[in-house]
Amino acid sequence: MTELLHDAVRERYANAAIAVLEGADAACCDDGCCGPVATADPGTGSELYTDADREALPEGAVLASLGCGNPTAVAGLREGERVLDLGSGGGIDVLLSAQRVGPTGRAFGLDMTDEMLDLARRNAAEAGTSNVEFLKGRIEEIPLPAASIDVVISNCVVNLAADKDAVFREIGRVLRPGGRIGITDIVAEDTLTPQQRLERGSWVGCIAGALSFAEYEAGLRAAGLTDISVAPTHVVADGMHSTVIRANKPAGDPMG
Repeated sequence: MTELLHDAVRERYANAAIAVLEGADAACCDDGCCGPVATADPGTGSELYTDADREALPEGAVLASLGCGNPTAVAGLREGERVLDLGSGGGIDVLLSAQRVGPTGRAFGLDMTDEMLDLARRNAAEAGTSNVEFLKGRIEEIPLPAASIDVVISNCVVNLAADKDAVFREIGRVLRPGGRIGITDIVAEDTLTPQQRLERGSWVGCIAGALSFAEYEAGLRAAGLTDISVAPTHVVADGMHSTVIRANKPAGDPMG
């Protein structure tokens, strides 16, 4: 089942990347909330970024924006920090992060889809951004050393993971003591059962695989994170919310 989910997600986002590489909008492949389809809630896709942000980026990065928020606006990035974007897609959040952390910082993007990685690297080259690095891999197995990252961000991707507990453990592992997360994601109201979430949308459409508010907080807490906030911003489907998630790794964490 896990491999089937991975394959479905990979195919959906590979098609989105190919569309952008061929000069179309990634939304032409969309079947759910993770993208700016004409009938979608206005709180999805590139419209969540400021005009200044969009104008400072290659068109390919903007067209490939398929998220439900703007994590770079909530992560409080600072000069010199090392940032990791889980499920970096066409690279919009990596490129924005690279601008915010400056030449003494570094922004990493992790994605499992070759086509998205090709698109992201093309966008980084077009933008002339040198303090970025795109890595191939799954967010359940982050290919970076322990305690090597200051900030983990992600934009509507954790809900796509087949093993979310593994994602949370990996976030806790790669964060340095005192590090933090600034994630945007789709989260379900606690009253919705998994079956009810499935009725509202597909897994690749960012709905069926969404955690509830309580499940999200419990998963982060089990991974050793503290000061957890799971705050809804707007509704994307009945009982489903785009949400900003913040948490910290304790500065004195002996595992860091």
